[in-house]
Amino acid sequence: MVSEHDQGVALPAEVAPLRRKPVQQRSAQRVEKMLSACAELIDEVGYDGLTTTLIAERAGVAVGSLYQFFPDKRAVVQELTLRNLDRFVRTVSVRFDQLELEHWWDAVDAVFDVYLTMHREVPAFSRLHFGDVVDLRLLDPSKDNNAVIAEKLTGLIAEEFELDPTELLLPLAVAVEAADAVLHLAFRRDPAGEPTLVAEAKELVRGYLSNRMPGGQPKDLPSPR
Repeated sequence: MVSEHDQGVALPAEVAPLRRKPVQQRSAQRVEKMLSACAELIDEVGYDGLTTTLIAERAGVAVGSLYQFFPDKRAVVQELTLRNLDRFVRTVSVRFDQLELEHWWDAVDAVFDVYLTMHREVPAFSRLHFGDVVDLRLLDPSKDNNAVIAEKLTGLIAEEFELDPTELLLPLAVAVEAADAVLHLAFRRDPAGEPTLVAEAKELVRGYLSNRMPGGQPKDLPSPR
């Protein structure tokens, strides 16, 4: 049975950064080249150094072709970030299925592991994460980026452990904010994520959620260290 999470990330119509969806295979391939070029350039020159001309040149397309699909560089980066969000949610969902989780803290560890792997392996993710460097509401104009992440994780964890999502949303929103702050520190200390600080982030989130998760969850959690 396919859950709603396996369908990818559903986005409000006003969020979509593409001027028009590529219909033909050739157009879709051009858009993919633009996004790949954008990711490569962000790793090289950062968002501030990025231009639509550079993206078009790296992708091997005319800049006019880029403008057929994207109004500006922000829209290209937004589409790239939305696709990374979709990848994150799908990968977490698959990981949940693969691990056959026994406890919610195993799910927390899996989320951390997926995020860290993307940070280390996905082009531009270490610079963009989920878009704060560009706009605190890049993923959805009605809420900040971390709130979007918290909502997606709430849906996944609530479904996995048959919990009420309305009871999970606030504690997971707080946990996402806390983890985000500590992981930023870990990445400043080490581009791959300083291991001691990553462990501290996991322990902080587990300790907080042990007092907030519904159903009287145990407080004697195994250490992530």
